Amino acid sequence: MKTHRFDGTLSTVARLFLSVSVIVITTASFLGAGGVMMGSQFLLKLHPYIFFIGFGNLAILILNRYLTAAIYPELKIDPLKQKRYISIVILCLVMITVAVAMEWPILKALTGLVLMILVAGPIREIFTTLSIPEIWKEVSVRYYIFDVLFLLNANLGLFTLGLKEAFPHQAIIPFFVTQSSYFLGSSFPLSISVMGFLYTYAWSRSSKRELVKRLFSLWFYMFVGGVLLFLIVILMGNYIGMMLISHTLLFGVMALLGSFTLYLYNFFKNNFHHPALAFLLSGLALLFATSGFGIMNIYFLKGVAFGTVPPLRIDRMWIYHAHTHAALLGWITCSFIGMIYIVIPYIVRSNSLDPLRGDSVLSAILGVETRKKAFRQLTVLLFAATAIIVAFFLENVMLLSLSGFVFGGSVYFLNLNLLHEFHRTS
Repeated sequence: MKTHRFDGTLSTVARLFLSVSVIVITTASFLGAGGVMMGSQFLLKLHPYIFFIGFGNLAILILNRYLTAAIYPELKIDPLKQKRYISIVILCLVMITVAVAMEWPILKALTGLVLMILVAGPIREIFTTLSIPEIWKEVSVRYYIFDVLFLLNANLGLFTLGLKEAFPHQAIIPFFVTQSSYFLGSSFPLSISVMGFLYTYAWSRSSKRELVKRLFSLWFYMFVGGVLLFLIVILMGNYIGMMLISHTLLFGVMALLGSFTLYLYNFFKNNFHHPALAFLLSGLALLFATSGFGIMNIYFLKGVAFGTVPPLRIDRMWIYHAHTHAALLGWITCSFIGMIYIVIPYIVRSNSLDPLRGDSVLSAILGVETRKKAFRQLTVLLFAATAIIVAFFLENVMLLSLSGFVFGGSVYFLNLNLLHEFHRTS
């Protein structure tokens, strides 16, 4: 395999982002699978931190910024600055690994503080470059920029979690600062980014653009507002409120899944089988599963105080794990692989964001063999994710561990498939 030195171009940073992101998700999967196989609490505790700190921050700092800058060119991309972002996130992964291994909560808090400072830079750039009316008139940008704000809040959660673990008797830190709330808060930025992407590169090109724009604008308020309100009713322990909001969001996801299925049927009938769109459809299908498991989770949560460990009765914990893993392995990972299959090849080939601004983004830029391999990758990934959920229900340690390794390997194939594609065209 050819090595590529950093030459300060957009293309090189995009390839670096691809390699590091894929390795982070693969490592998180392998750590979880290895933790189950060896019964290692250290690995089981570490692997979600690796996913959220590594991929969560990189996806919003790099990929999300590409999507935003493709709409507003005045938000210029500085490749050297993006390379520093990647380096700092890698440093934070080392810091959190040491913090968990040595049980140093102050180092965990310091990791959160470093990430807060890191994310504050892009936020300042956005709000000093774009006015609020400019941000609000573009539906996609609302999604993308709220993601960066949610990411800042998630990193604040890591900072306060470390402080709470270091000083457990200090009442100044709220009771709801727990590992579960940090992981929950970290998943929202990634979720919202996918919604913005789906609108930008699928529904906004519909013949009924104005209607779609209004519906996605409404969904923005329902999804973002519903998530925030859901956090409040969880903290209040309001069972009826949790059920009402979760069902409302479930029906919204059902509408998205159904309409995107119809969109894909028409696209594939008139164009070609685009693997990236199949990944995004699979992500939405697993978001539906995530919502269903979430409602089951709430049903059995009744009478259990937030922050309790474990959060459900031990015989119902498979529901909690199915909910979280359907979200991470299915909704987030599948969706972002689809996004990467679209965005990164264009940037690498053109060393520019210009192709992302055109109407031919969903063209056959990938080679036929690369597309075929992407569909095979998706098949393996879906089988592995399903097996993981089934393994939680069956409490089958071997199936859970093997499925985790297969899932991690299928994610890593993204790196191999696209690098082969880049070499083919270079």
